[in-house]
Amino acid sequence: MTKDESLEKKSVERNDSDKKAVSESGPDPSAPITRKGVLTSFLTGKAMEIPEQDILGKCRFVSEFEKLNRIGEGTYGIVYRARDTKNDKVVALKKVRMEHEKDGLPVSGLREISVLLSCRHENIVHLREVVVGRSLESIFLAMEYCEQDLASLLDNMQAPFSESQVKCIVLQVLKGLRYLHHNFIVHRDLKVSNLLMTDKGCVKIADFGLARWFGLPLKPMTPRVVTLWYRAPELLLQAKTQTTSVDMWAAGCILGELLGHRPLLPGRSEIAQLELIVDLLGTPSEAIWPEFNSLPALQNFTLKQQPYNNLKQRFPWLSAAGLRLLNFLFMYDPKKRATAEECLQSSYFKEAPLPCDPKLMPTFPQHRNMKKATVQKENREQEPTVTDQTNNLPAISDLLGSLVKKRRVE
Repeated sequence: MTKDESLEKKSVERNDSDKKAVSESGPDPSAPITRKGVLTSFLTGKAMEIPEQDILGKCRFVSEFEKLNRIGEGTYGIVYRARDTKNDKVVALKKVRMEHEKDGLPVSGLREISVLLSCRHENIVHLREVVVGRSLESIFLAMEYCEQDLASLLDNMQAPFSESQVKCIVLQVLKGLRYLHHNFIVHRDLKVSNLLMTDKGCVKIADFGLARWFGLPLKPMTPRVVTLWYRAPELLLQAKTQTTSVDMWAAGCILGELLGHRPLLPGRSEIAQLELIVDLLGTPSEAIWPEFNSLPALQNFTLKQQPYNNLKQRFPWLSAAGLRLLNFLFMYDPKKRATAEECLQSSYFKEAPLPCDPKLMPTFPQHRNMKKATVQKENREQEPTVTDQTNNLPAISDLLGSLVKKRRVE
């Protein structure tokens, strides 16, 4: 045997021994899931089949739900309208995103499940149960189904909400926020597309993918939360701590959007968003917002100087009480900003026009469910059709009419 042949033989033996060692020690626990229904044993470190009776745990199987159509996409999952075949009820089925997950369920999914399971309020979307598929990546949240979301409703309405209807909607949002904040939960992604409405006029806060519990003392949280148009100035300026005031700023943006019939602060970037806020409310300072100068983002740039509050110019028809409420919600200093409880006591909701009863809210077509049918219709219209020569022939009634006229003339 030559020297090269002996080296090659040793290399093959080494590879075989390595493979044997890997197979004995079991798969890498940090590797992505490649087999379905298989877990790694904590005792031996080897792969083990999950017994058939334990695959679903205490959860129901997702095949017990019939998917009807896709209705939207949340922060951390796709949402379907589905029918529960057991009781024939329609539910919203949200698939938890599991792409690129190596360590099981993502923390955002765990937060959403734990927060929703702990909440019981008429203005918070109700999580009925968690259902699963056969693969470890198939996890769904079965939630109560609401016919509308406020964003698609605003896009498709023939006429905007009246002020009485706006008050009805905002009151319900504030009641939901009061419940969350009293239970030490901050939503952190409040916007019109995360507000659902039933056909009975009940508004519900949804999509808790970014929600967090908070306590005292406050702990640092990531500032890149809340959709840009509804993001509070302290988040834009990279404050390290967050409070329930970030939800209250977003509530002010929603109130302004419903009253003005268009987004109040539609910035395209964080800098543009800050400029829109300054144009509307004036430039903040240390006098009205203590600790303003120490915010991290202000070490890199300065805000333009604009000394005027332009809320009255933006809403010239709004009452003094309404303007007071908006100004209270748009306080620069998070510590001075209105709480949900304070907003519910506002005289704006006690003056004419009074908030309408939720049951008297108008009903609307379910636009989210109509999209699929519209697309199918458009596809049918775009398909090339065989030309029908009979379309060019006169109608039978025209032929009979001409014959009668001819006989009369004769």
